[in-house]
Order: sequence, then structure tokens, then C-alpha cells
Amino acid sequence: MRPDLEIIARMIKPQSKVLDLGCGDGSLLHYLQTQRGVTGIGLEIDQTNIEQCIENGVSVLEQNLDTGLSNFQDDSFDTVLLAQTIQALSKPEQLLDDMMRIGKNGIVTFPNFGNWKSRLHLLSKGRMPVSKFMPHEWYDTPNIHFCTVKDFDVLCREKDFKVLARTVVDSEHQGNWAIRFWPNFLGEIAIYHLTRNDAS
Repeated sequence: MRPDLEIIARMIKPQSKVLDLGCGDGSLLHYLQTQRGVTGIGLEIDQTNIEQCIENGVSVLEQNLDTGLSNFQDDSFDTVLLAQTIQALSKPEQLLDDMMRIGKNGIVTFPNFGNWKSRLHLLSKGRMPVSKFMPHEWYDTPNIHFCTVKDFDVLCREKDFKVLARTVVDSEHQGNWAIRFWPNFLGEIAIYHLTRNDAS
């Protein structure tokens, strides 16, 4: 399982109900089901990943996240996950509204485009960065809405989302005092645990 998914798993309460948006091969849901007693459903569009979910015993629905989540009722899940997917959506703000409507909590992770490596690459080369974590050229990347830690902080305030926890780490998923002090400049991956301010 990816290291960022291990961090997410620690935020999930045992025996809770989880919806994983863009669940990939279902590794996280499989772990949560077998190790934490979670009841989970994944949404995925890639057929190969869907087949892998089924092999892993993970309940999965084929659904394009850009069409929204109107097929789910309010507060129908304890936690809704959106891991390394928000930057690939055509309407990320709309999906955030939906996930916070149907979940009591939300967990969102994304690459921090404000980190120093991206800034230095743009400054020195004048080209969009290509790295281990963002390996695509600008013309073939699935990522269409990059943001920074500061951008997401502002969005959470505008949406009145309460940040229960914010974990910002490097590309090896390690944190330190410097990243905690300068998350937008030094962090490469951001992990937010959210709830609505009106949630009981």
C-alpha cells in the first residue's frame, strides 16, 4: 500500500462506513476492511482497477467523478476519501461540496505545487516541472487543476470546512519540523482531514 494511504488509514475509525472516490485497485479499502472492520465502497472509472477491486473483495461502482455524486444521500458515510485525485477533476470544487455533503468527514490528498522544487524548476528552466511524483509532461498529464497548500487552506475557509488535521510531507512521505513550519514551501504532498463546521 502507498505510504500516503497508510497515513490516511490511521485517520479512519474502526467499524466505520467509508466511500473511496477514485479508489484505484482497492488496496486501501481492502486494508480497512480486513484490518479495521470498515464497511467500504469504492468508485472507479478504470476497468483494470475495477477488476482488481473485485479480485480483492472490494465493493466497487463504475462511476465518473466529474458527473458528481447525486446518487448518494446526505450523511450516508462516516468518511469520504479523495486521495491523489482532486487535481485530475474537471470540477474539483463541486466534488468537494458533494463529498462533504454525503460524508461526516472527508480526507483529501494532493501534490503541493507550491513546494520549492516546483518553484525552482519554473524559475531555472521556465518549464512545467516533471518529477517522480508528477511524471507527466504538461501536454499528457491527467492533472488539470494543480493547487498549493495555501490555495487549499483558503478554499477550506471559503467553504467553511473545519480542518481536523493537516499533514504535509515530502515525496518519501516523511515530515519534520521544517515542513511543519513552512508546509507550502517545503511540503510535496498534503493530506487534509476535514469536517463541516455544522457537523454534529
